[in-house]
Amino acid sequence: MYNKVILVGNLTRDVELRYMPSGSAVATMGMATNRRYRKQDGSQGDDTCFIDVKLFGRTAEVANQYLRKGSKVLIEGKLTYETWSDQSGVKRSKHTVTAESMQMLDTRQEVGGYEAPMGEPYQAPQSYASQSQYTPQQSYQAPQQNTYAENHYQQNIPEINIDDEDIPF
Repeated sequence: MYNKVILVGNLTRDVELRYMPSGSAVATMGMATNRRYRKQDGSQGDDTCFIDVKLFGRTAEVANQYLRKGSKVLIEGKLTYETWSDQSGVKRSKHTVTAESMQMLDTRQEVGGYEAPMGEPYQAPQSYASQSQYTPQQSYQAPQQNTYAENHYQQNIPEINIDDEDIPF
């Protein structure tokens, strides 16, 4: 049997971090993934899927520290089926994804919630600065552009237009 799930999506809420009695970290988060498809009548349709994800150990702590509602993330894991009884004794169940690996897809500046203007040093907001042990002191310098070779090369690149119909999956 094979049980592997790969998801790319945005968080629907902030990460909730808890610790088990053994001291191991457990984080839960909600994700939304979108699929765009063409209906039989030719119009575009969107399908959004909401998924609960569980992370364990150091990955859970990292997710809690850096991810917020709206963050883009890639999750690899396995599908699990959970059952429990609610407060009134009714049996409940749901499918969740138990993450084996996580990749943050937002840029480093977006994670901090602040984007520094070009040429100015990045300073973390006060709430993040107290948590961080590293604050860059050098300013970002944009690379030199507009050389003849770069302009000439860019002008000779053909444009390729691919519609959703041309993609085989």
